[in-house]
Amino acid sequence: MLKKLKLRPLIILLVCLVVVLSLLITDILISQHVTKTIKEDKEEKAKVIARIVAKDDTVRQGLLSEERAPAIQSYTADILETADVLFIVVMDMEGIRKSHPNEENIGRPFEGGDELAVLAGEESTSISKGTMVTSLRTFTPVYDDQGNQIGAVAVGISLNKVEESVLASHGKLLIGSLFGLIAGIIGAIMIAAYIKRTLYGLEPFAIAKILQERDTMLQSVHEGIIAVDKDARIVLVNKSALAIFKKAGLQGNPIGMKVNEYMPSSRLESVLASGTPELDEELEINGLSCLVNRVPLQVDGQVVGAISTFRDKTEVDLLAEQLTGVKSYAEALRAQSHEFMNKLQVILGMVRLKKYDQLTGFINETVQNRHKEIGVVTTNIENPVLSGFILGKLSYARESGVELSINTKTKISEVPSDTIHELITILGNLIDNGIEAVKNRDIKKVNVTLSANANTLTIAVEDTGIGINDMVLKSIFSKGYSTKGPNRGYGLFLLKKSVDKLGGTVVVDTFQNKGTTFQIDIPNRGEQR
Repeated sequence: MLKKLKLRPLIILLVCLVVVLSLLITDILISQHVTKTIKEDKEEKAKVIARIVAKDDTVRQGLLSEERAPAIQSYTADILETADVLFIVVMDMEGIRKSHPNEENIGRPFEGGDELAVLAGEESTSISKGTMVTSLRTFTPVYDDQGNQIGAVAVGISLNKVEESVLASHGKLLIGSLFGLIAGIIGAIMIAAYIKRTLYGLEPFAIAKILQERDTMLQSVHEGIIAVDKDARIVLVNKSALAIFKKAGLQGNPIGMKVNEYMPSSRLESVLASGTPELDEELEINGLSCLVNRVPLQVDGQVVGAISTFRDKTEVDLLAEQLTGVKSYAEALRAQSHEFMNKLQVILGMVRLKKYDQLTGFINETVQNRHKEIGVVTTNIENPVLSGFILGKLSYARESGVELSINTKTKISEVPSDTIHELITILGNLIDNGIEAVKNRDIKKVNVTLSANANTLTIAVEDTGIGINDMVLKSIFSKGYSTKGPNRGYGLFLLKKSVDKLGGTVVVDTFQNKGTTFQIDIPNRGEQR
């Protein structure tokens, strides 16, 4: 029932329950304390009155002389009227009353049996019943000038008076408790309203459902997710992250650990410190390469943590390889389709002009050239993704009015899957830069030479552009650096990154107004034939 109870009535109910319970316990404890205090006060009052009476000369003289004994009744009657006690009894050493509220009892023995201690010289207090109602009694001995006990004084207070005082105090406590309960209810309503605002009006079961859904979503995401708090302690790791950690040799449950103790290369602490996201970065975890995004978590302008998503780069590379191959074939088909339509237009024109002899020669030349071009590429380059990519670039070059030649000094064997993406990045950027460099030149040529031996795969791309001056040459591999305008300067940066990843080298030869040659040497991981 409580699980589905709304937050506001739940808080009000619980707070009221706590307040009522607290007030009840307080009332019991205070009532006991008040009862004890009132009883002690009444007892002390009776004791003081008894001592005053015992010290009075009228009482002492009356106990010493029978002639003066009647003065005792008169004296105690006066005090009784003003002291608000039940009785004041003066007795001699035989327990015979010398005074009593009821004069008929004067001269009779004291009743109750609790007077023996005082007649023995001890002050005492007791609860007993004599000729009147049950009362609280205080006894005090009376001494003469020589210190000899000559009698005793008994002062009684009605227990009804004590109970009336307790009930009066208890009534005040109840009134105070009632105000406390009202204040508790008002406070509970205010607290409930505040908590509701803080929780954006959500009920506890709705919050629990959202948390369950969010956790399920986080655990279902294919990418690894790890989150840290402002102290760089790991607070969240999903299943995919744990699988990647296990693959990288990291064991155990990282929750609660410092992120740098569990994964020193995470760089999440630097993101916490700078508050700046780091996107599409590479991360090495014990030799396992991952693609990572790191983003600070901010609440009200304050960095309260950071989250990182990462994925095994091998999977990304395989996907990129597939996409690159598809794109390359699509570009090749588009360019070939455009060329085919142009050649059909030529053939149609020759047919209309009835130039059949020239038409035969044109078709034969076109078929032979195309067959030769495709044959050279597909025969010497075994990897279908790489060969399809180069065929696409040949068509793109022809559309751009650039003569692109592909030379293979040796057969290029099958390229490992984790290398092909990097090779396409390298070749694509070099060919694109070469085509762009010669577009406005009189001689528009780009030569690509591929060769391989047992140890090295060499790629050389030569263009007939204007060359690269020394100032630009120093910065061509810097990220974002370009002389061609904004949002450029990433091609050669990615090229250098791919070359470094493959453990290769880049050599640039450039001559003003003559052209530029890029030579890439990469350790050969394919099988040379």
